[in-house]
Amino acid sequence: MFWPVFLLVLASVLFSLCLPEVFVERMQEVNAWILHHFDWLFNAVTAVILIVILVIRLSWLSEIRIGGEEAVPLFNKWRYFAITLCTTVAAGILFWSTAEPLYHLHDPPPFAHAAASSDAAHVFAMATLFLHWTITPYGIYTIVSIMFAIVFYNLKRPFRISSMLYPMLRKAPAESADNLIDIVCLFALIAGMAASLGAGILTVAGGLHTIFGWSQSDLMLGLIALAVVATFILSSISGLLRGIRVLSDLNIRIFFALLLFVLAFGPGFSIWKVGGEAVIHYFVNFIPNAIGHYQPDDKAWTGSWTVFYWANWMAWAPLTGMFLGRISRGYRVKEVIMVNLVWPCIFVIFWMIIFGGSTLYYDVQSGGALHQLLLDEGPQSVVYSLFAKLPYAEIVSVLFLGIVFISYVTAADSNTTVMGGLSTMGISTEAQESPAIIKIIWGVFIGILAWIMITNSGIEGIKILSTIGGFPILFLLLLLVASALKLLMKGKKIINSSNE
Repeated sequence: MFWPVFLLVLASVLFSLCLPEVFVERMQEVNAWILHHFDWLFNAVTAVILIVILVIRLSWLSEIRIGGEEAVPLFNKWRYFAITLCTTVAAGILFWSTAEPLYHLHDPPPFAHAAASSDAAHVFAMATLFLHWTITPYGIYTIVSIMFAIVFYNLKRPFRISSMLYPMLRKAPAESADNLIDIVCLFALIAGMAASLGAGILTVAGGLHTIFGWSQSDLMLGLIALAVVATFILSSISGLLRGIRVLSDLNIRIFFALLLFVLAFGPGFSIWKVGGEAVIHYFVNFIPNAIGHYQPDDKAWTGSWTVFYWANWMAWAPLTGMFLGRISRGYRVKEVIMVNLVWPCIFVIFWMIIFGGSTLYYDVQSGGALHQLLLDEGPQSVVYSLFAKLPYAEIVSVLFLGIVFISYVTAADSNTTVMGGLSTMGISTEAQESPAIIKIIWGVFIGILAWIMITNSGIEGIKILSTIGGFPILFLLLLLVASALKLLMKGKKIINSSNE
């Protein structure tokens, strides 16, 4: 399992280091081909996943306890939620919550039927944040976490991604098929983690420039990548119940502190009117947006934004879902849906209204100054400009810089643990940790890929890595949905036979 992925990633890293411009050009070509031929399938799969989760919640399966009726939870619900939130949003919510709405406000797509910078564009920008960051992404993670938790704990299947297909196949796939699935998913996650790390690196670099005046350079970006990678490797080595528990607890407390600070000292309740209209707009248009009901003129926008996000979530989904499934032992499936889907969505809606809404408010008040800053200095500069309009700007900026760092470390910690588990023989419900050297290898490769892409392509490099990482997982999720449906139809018999 380890060596094929290692050699494949090593070849990619060497190619990117020796011929960085050619490497980026080839990645751009692959990205364009995927978006041209499969954008519709990304939308279709995400829509089907949400329907299946709804069916699961209304079915007998929602009452099943992960690990059996005698299973004891690893964490209480607060800590379970903290780990779930902090291992999924990572640095993304911090990077995009202020930058993304500015793009949509000043350059809305044709299907929005809104003039740039208009009130309608304002509402569209906020509603689009909800589309990209709430129900759909958490639905993708939730379906994987439910399926893995049941097959690993209740059906006693091996610690492999392919085990989630057991309800559909009812027998173990050929060893070569198992390996192929795990290889593809590992490689996809490395691309997805590199994309997310790239966003985190740019956000930290923007903070260092704002706070200390340090100019952004390839060397600075490399040093930031090194610091983040070293930290999440050390955290991962410390074990599942130590590093990530401490980091997530600290992380979520800072999240709530920042929310309350911006709410108290920002534009105030003026953002809630637009936020409320955007929530209504989001749910009214949820079905056409979920199924990708766009016109040909809109395809460039959806490929650059919506499909980019779906691909990014998919790239993370198999291994992040496996991790979330691992920590769900002792909870019923309906509780897993609540903690992995409902609660994070509520949190993110409030986060987007407060941070995204405040950014749009100050941009309008300044005649588009924040948008101009976005164009001149990049998306990583926007959030610090927002803090500059609030009291205690320097202190808050330093705190935010720290949470960006911790957020990615928390998410990367969980995924590195799973990556190590997939690359190691003998992982079970009793022994879930892999050797440190494997975690170190994967962490180093992720850091190098992220550095190469952002130094050569910036924000577009992040999007390219996300799309390429998510593409193969698209087809795995189709099989996973079929497996979930089979579990719903035959699951009681399958679970009973596995427990005998």
